Amino acid sequence: MNIFEELKARGLVFQTTDEEALVKALTEGQVSYYSGYDPTADSLHLGHLVPILVCRHLQLAGHKPYALVGGATGLIGDPSFKDAERSLQTKETVEGWVTKIQGQLSRFLDFENGDNKAEMVNNYDWFGTISFIDFLRDVGKYFTVNYMMSKDSVKKRIETGISYTEFAYQIMQGYDFYELNRTHNVTLQIGGSDQWGNMTAGTELLRRKADKTGHVMTVPLITDSTGKKFGKSEGNAVWLDADKTSPYEMYQFWLNVMDDDAVRFLKIFTFLSLDEIAEIEEQFNAARHERLAQKILAKEVVTLVHGEEAYMQALNITEQLFAGNIKNLSAKELKQGLSNVPNYAVQADDNLNIVDILVAAGISPSKRQAREDVQNGAIYINGERVQDLDYSLSDSDKIDNELTVIRRGKKKYSVLTY
Repeated sequence: MNIFEELKARGLVFQTTDEEALVKALTEGQVSYYSGYDPTADSLHLGHLVPILVCRHLQLAGHKPYALVGGATGLIGDPSFKDAERSLQTKETVEGWVTKIQGQLSRFLDFENGDNKAEMVNNYDWFGTISFIDFLRDVGKYFTVNYMMSKDSVKKRIETGISYTEFAYQIMQGYDFYELNRTHNVTLQIGGSDQWGNMTAGTELLRRKADKTGHVMTVPLITDSTGKKFGKSEGNAVWLDADKTSPYEMYQFWLNVMDDDAVRFLKIFTFLSLDEIAEIEEQFNAARHERLAQKILAKEVVTLVHGEEAYMQALNITEQLFAGNIKNLSAKELKQGLSNVPNYAVQADDNLNIVDILVAAGISPSKRQAREDVQNGAIYINGERVQDLDYSLSDSDKIDNELTVIRRGKKKYSVLTY
């Protein structure tokens, strides 16, 4: 199986400009390719991970990647499938985001070894020095307005309005391909399926301005088995930055994917061989309740994104919380594991009697209910049941002198912070 066939078997190929020609190029020698990432935030998220993984698969097969961070295009804004104009960011903000995203990309591609080591590029390096007149003369003249308006990303916005700034975005992305071809002999661009119009603007410019052929390969938009766009958790993006989405939260995200998606996601998001995945699928289908595929998926992706130590920590937090062993975890670990539960900042004048603090923190709705909860054995302090109505919190109840975990019933957690 050649690399293109493997990518297809993994569900990583959506569309190509000329599949036969691309397969020939990938088979006959080393291909230089690129994938671009605009700094629209200070971190990439799961939606960006699929093209990154395709880039890694190709590098492992001997081809040479260029990771482009859009220091220039990030200042403009891509209109693709957006209902309204993006808010323009300051140059200083975008520069900061560029640095962070470059750091994230360096985790997935090898920038140090071999004749196909990855290279980082920033399109501000060429756009920052080109004049508006030169750009119109040397690039703009190769694009007709008819051609530009035929792109789906533009069509969808004609009704509601699109600025010239975002209208011109596709030309800028097209010029990226031309410039990387001119300076680094890049002949293949990889991106999401929503980028097809912008990406083929690059092959068009290459053909018209340089009489060369470029290839485009898009990856599919990943959806779950219900058709819902993948990569969101509770309505929020799952970020690759550990400070925005902790390794524990990412671990839980993968652990909770639906059975019907688990094996497919192993093919897309991990580097396990297809033979290994077939064996996992057989074991998984024999006992789905054990969630083997989800556990392996969570392990592989968290390790890939954050490293083995972060995975082991996420696994430990999961196991200790499930067992109710709160005191086996540090305050830092508990902040990860209980990041989504209600917090209450204890005030200096709060009465620390168990009944009063349950009401003050909103854990029990009234003193009467709080007393019943305590007497019925429903209240746990740091995993240990408390049934004494005269119990008062003390320094010994503070984990790392930072927080106390209160559980009401089987699952309702709250965190007191000091």
